[in-house]
Amino acid sequence: MAYQAEPSYQLSDYLEKLSGATLRKLYLQPSTSFAIFRQILSPLAQSFVQALLCMPGPIPVSKLDVWVRPDSRRARDYALATLRSLSIVQITGHGKGNPQVVQLSTNFQKSLRRALESGGDHRTFGIPSTLAVDAEITVDSLDKYSTKKWEEILHYVVNSVGGLDDGGSTGAHRSGPAASVKRLLLDGHLVKPRPGTNRMGITKPGFTFLLQKTNAQVWTLLLLWLDMAERAERASGSSSPSVDMLSFLFMLASLQLGRPYDTDALTEARRNMLPYLVDFGLIYINQHMPRQYYPTRLVTTLTSSISPLRSVSSGFSAIAAGTGDDMSSVGGVSKSSSRQEGIIVETNNRIYAYTRSPLQIAVLSLFTNLESYYPGLVSARLTRESIRRAISFGITADQIITYLESHAHQEMRNFARERMIPAVLPPTVVDQIKLWQLENDRITATPGFLFKDFENPDEYLAIANYADEVGVSAWRDDARQMFFAKKHEPIRDFMKSRKKASE
Repeated sequence: MAYQAEPSYQLSDYLEKLSGATLRKLYLQPSTSFAIFRQILSPLAQSFVQALLCMPGPIPVSKLDVWVRPDSRRARDYALATLRSLSIVQITGHGKGNPQVVQLSTNFQKSLRRALESGGDHRTFGIPSTLAVDAEITVDSLDKYSTKKWEEILHYVVNSVGGLDDGGSTGAHRSGPAASVKRLLLDGHLVKPRPGTNRMGITKPGFTFLLQKTNAQVWTLLLLWLDMAERAERASGSSSPSVDMLSFLFMLASLQLGRPYDTDALTEARRNMLPYLVDFGLIYINQHMPRQYYPTRLVTTLTSSISPLRSVSSGFSAIAAGTGDDMSSVGGVSKSSSRQEGIIVETNNRIYAYTRSPLQIAVLSLFTNLESYYPGLVSARLTRESIRRAISFGITADQIITYLESHAHQEMRNFARERMIPAVLPPTVVDQIKLWQLENDRITATPGFLFKDFENPDEYLAIANYADEVGVSAWRDDARQMFFAKKHEPIRDFMKSRKKASE
């Protein structure tokens, strides 16, 4: 029995839902295998892959314990479950008298070795253009271009609430993103039509999207786009384009920033993808030189831990001297300021935000009443009406509290540390925000899967304990022999291996 939730648009969740056949087809491309190795796998899972990479055949699973501390069995099991769910490893055996053995899947092993050794003429890391290069297209100009494009998307999501439309400084972004991006945001439920108006309103997933790091935001939109393309292809009876589209995105992530690449070397399907990527700010194409395309920092850091731009979530986190924004940009191309940035929350629900970013001010307007503006400072107040308005948009009290905590000014952090207070925010403010939400919302839904009707108590305990070990269990009731899990893939694989062992 499962509670059907909205689809996840995180890359790891998306890949885990793909079939083994689809994943093995993806792994035919060295750039894809290398990107997944860098982006998806935990350090322990990466260590397992490196240990198996040059092995000519399977080895006992127990041999992997050399890389694991005795008290880290849960991390070991979770790493193996992840590798198995992504069809990166094959684990067999564990029958009577036969120990479990593990090996890398053939496609992943070959492709990753070719990527690391630079062997073969696989051409999956892009073909540089041999045409003349426009001297005006530099890394700096590409950064400014991608920052402007991405700001337009974020401003559209924030300004769908209308907090600063009249007289606010966000008017510079009223043109908004391309029509294709607006349709994507609407189809992905990041914004929704507001009843009785011709405007859009932000949703709970939309607010979560705003607070993500930039890499996660980019992947969210790309996976939404991928999902839309798949549904369109299914409706027309055509084959799913997900494998080629994903491979192309992973290939773009491996390209060199500031270098032009040959458009003619792409397949027709991939050339058709370029206009959409231009709308996102991931690709730049000079109208006078359409046979060249330039990857921007938004796409070249897709599989890296380095964030290409400063996100809304990290905008207030630039509290060290000299790291604040002095312009409206959320990107890394803006000038520095010596003023510390952050939010100060008083016990009377008054808020002071030290920032110059219109985007960050607009985020505050989602759940506060803005009162006055000064150079580098905005004052606001939390009220019952502002919290209710935020809740009507789908924003939760926990999201608001988390936002205020993570962007608290350094002075608040120093005050809490000096007095050894565990909470940065005043407890009265936290309690009041939660109480205002409880006036409207008394039920919290957790998406996941309910497991019950086991054959015997031993089977229940084995599976429930495994769910606890790998960190997917959300609730369990041993008396009634049932538990609720946030993911079912690791449990499914464990049940299959357990069944084979008993045969």
